[in-house]
Amino acid sequence: MAIHILDKSFKSYLSKEEIAARIDALAERINHDYAGKNPLLIPILNGSFMFASDLFKKLTIPAEISFIKLASYKGTQSTGNVITAIGLETDIFQRHVIVVEDIVDTGKTLSIFLPQLAHQQPHSLNVCALLHKKEATVHPIDITYLGFEIPNLFVVGYGLDYNGQGRNLDCIMQVAD
Repeated sequence: MAIHILDKSFKSYLSKEEIAARIDALAERINHDYAGKNPLLIPILNGSFMFASDLFKKLTIPAEISFIKLASYKGTQSTGNVITAIGLETDIFQRHVIVVEDIVDTGKTLSIFLPQLAHQQPHSLNVCALLHKKEATVHPIDITYLGFEIPNLFVVGYGLDYNGQGRNLDCIMQVAD
């Protein structure tokens, strides 16, 4: 299946079934690792909202969620600047924190955000990412819970966008041109 978004064509990459199966596996690991700990999930908006929602629904342990908005993309390229639009309002001191990301690309966003969180002295601080472009990583990030490692290609769908479009796809598609 191919689709057209703005000026680009996209083709299938990860099906909704593949994504759902991987989320089940990630939730199972988090349920095990955080049994009795009431973790706080901090999804980074906008891209992680679908992933965070589906992951959170699969957790069977007590858990909380608080969103933050960070941005570093314009079109298909990282701007190199991290912008905070909505700040974290939950106290994370001595909390078990899991930052939820849609995709780790260069790692710049998390390389700036994670130290800010660590400064607030959480009990533990881990990252859960649906996708990781290891080839594109400039700022290495320790991803404790990873859905898929993907090549350095541009993807949309399942919360990921191309200039605001394509987030609503229930699968992930890669640029075809």
